Amino acid sequence: MRLKITHRTEYRYDAPVQYLLQRLRLLPVSGPTQTVVSWAINIDGAREEVRFTDHFGNDTRLVSAEGGHHIVTVEAAGEVTTRDTAGVSGPHHGFAPLWLFGQETQLTTAGGGIRKLAASVGEGTDIERLHRLMVTIRERVDYKPGTTSTVTPAEEALALKAGVCQDHSHIFAATARAMGFPARYISGYLMMDASVEQAASHAWAEAHVPGLGWVAFDPANGISPDERYVRVAMGRDYRDASPVSGILLGQAQEKLAVTVTVEQ
Repeated sequence: MRLKITHRTEYRYDAPVQYLLQRLRLLPVSGPTQTVVSWAINIDGAREEVRFTDHFGNDTRLVSAEGGHHIVTVEAAGEVTTRDTAGVSGPHHGFAPLWLFGQETQLTTAGGGIRKLAASVGEGTDIERLHRLMVTIRERVDYKPGTTSTVTPAEEALALKAGVCQDHSHIFAATARAMGFPARYISGYLMMDASVEQAASHAWAEAHVPGLGWVAFDPANGISPDERYVRVAMGRDYRDASPVSGILLGQAQEKLAVTVTVEQ
């Protein structure tokens, strides 16, 4: 499937910006599940300082702004051809060792709730247990925007029984690690059946299964990602793979607007 994607982020400030530094992870790369046909990132109101590939393999760019800028816009757009591999993206590779994805992070620490969830999965093959985990998370944690934030840990979201795709992915990664599987967080895009326009990008998780390699699971939708998904960045949790993150110095108040379109 060939998908056309536009991801526009606009920051408005009510006063001159003393200093702004943002980290962008907005460029997908070709791999077993996709081929990037074309892609461009346009920045207005800020300047690119440096670009590099981080230790997770993410294309990363740092942009800065200072002075009288009241609006900063970042638009990433392009076309990607995708393939349905039943969620399997293959063997582990890259600078980050596999054992790193078995470690807890601040957002994926396993508390009592996560450990009970891991124990409830039961017996079976690795794939059966991971699919059962995905379905269980979807049943127990309602999709409810505004309930959590980007700093909500998996244990808290599980206790609230509500969250968004980021929370579902954190819960899956934390529980999979508690079950003995290395796991990682994926950020990217999903073509929705009901609407071309979306309010944000998407997130899911992957577990490393002996004999198969990395296998993807989307607990928010209860499926393994197919040709409707485009992966952009990965890491241990949201902080490692967030599309845009940064710091702002000064008294200016920030207002954020995000629009995403994904269409065939």
